[in-house]
Amino acid sequence: MAGGGSSRGDEGKKKARIEIIPLIDVIFFLLATFVLFTLSLSRIQSLPVQLPVASGTPQKPDDDMVTLQVSDQGTYYWNKEPIGQNELEPRLHSYRTQVQLPRVLIAGDNKARFGATAYALDQVRKAGIEQVSIETQVRPTGK
Repeated sequence: MAGGGSSRGDEGKKKARIEIIPLIDVIFFLLATFVLFTLSLSRIQSLPVQLPVASGTPQKPDDDMVTLQVSDQGTYYWNKEPIGQNELEPRLHSYRTQVQLPRVLIAGDNKARFGATAYALDQVRKAGIEQVSIETQVRPTGK
């Protein structure tokens, strides 16, 4: 038996092979399952918002709106006219009784203190004026 090609014990054994195609199928199935599962977990929670609609007609300037500016020294300006802190409350009450729809714009210069601005906002609310705007642009004092 010399010179024979193979021994008798090797003929019955087969080599183990890894089949790649079924492995890829299983991996894609698991990937799709996890993606769908994570998408079902995240629910988008939002608030309903009513956006304003633009109109084609230009709006008239606010002639009856009062600009109340606070300066860095704590003084107030009523439509560019300097007033004292003690004049603020009576002016707001008389303005509310004279105008049908009172509106106030509270502005501050670049160094205005928060306390004086909060006081002005409190006085506007005490006067019963509901339409209050706060300007976010910096303007020079008294302008």
